[in-house]
Amino acid sequence: MSSNSSGRRKDGHVEVTNLTIEFENGGKTQEVVNEASITIQSGEFVSLIGPSGCGKSTILNAVAGFVTPTRGAISLDGKPITSPGADRGVVFQQYSLFPWQTVLENVEFGLKLQGTNKAERHGRARHLLGLAGLSSFESHYPHQLSGGMQQRVGILRALATNPRVLLMDEPFSALDSQTRIIMQQVLTDLWEALGISVLFITHDIDEAIFLSDRVYVMSARPGTVKQVVDIPLARPRVSAMTGSQIFLNVRSHLRELISEESKRTFEAESESVALPL
Repeated sequence: MSSNSSGRRKDGHVEVTNLTIEFENGGKTQEVVNEASITIQSGEFVSLIGPSGCGKSTILNAVAGFVTPTRGAISLDGKPITSPGADRGVVFQQYSLFPWQTVLENVEFGLKLQGTNKAERHGRARHLLGLAGLSSFESHYPHQLSGGMQQRVGILRALATNPRVLLMDEPFSALDSQTRIIMQQVLTDLWEALGISVLFITHDIDEAIFLSDRVYVMSARPGTVKQVVDIPLARPRVSAMTGSQIFLNVRSHLRELISEESKRTFEAESESVALPL
């Protein structure tokens, strides 16, 4: 846990227990996730990494309530998750902002749907914009913002309704490398300030290390948890830590784990393709 754990929220405890998810495809049943178990303690930042197709996003969608488990259980603060809910904010790779609304209006959109009065939702939205360094852009429209700024607005919109858990599915993968680094720092600063639980999906090992308290490494499909790796970097996180020996050691270990599973994925795919004579 982070060094400021005394300031963490007391809600947002997620338990994914023996999760199995199967889909029907062309009359055949495909098992995407197999007996995966994941715990996110209240106020914890947890990442899932693994080879392509291992079921990372499927697990996140199940926690969001978009996908129904075939077997197993998912709970939030001890209550089963059976459908989407306002207690979980979701951020995807696409910014999905409303182009006809200003930055302020986009951030406060969920609050407006909930019937929050104008003064309160303005106050909440402006507080979040201040935390993310966007106060001077509240009257701008999405097309007037850079990609990184648009994604910041998308994150703030998900946070505005005060969810217990923030679910993030590769939110920075469409950004250039420099903007991505900036966004990682913005996100970790927001997390420090708000103390919310986060489940973060990424292909980027360095990103997972920099952001997370713990990283779950998924196996090749059907995905299950191969290993859980604690990240022993101090909080708050700063970019200089990426050159530390601790960071480099964890990166080397995670790369080895992912390489093993990526090789398994490649071999499985190769076996399934009939070579021409």
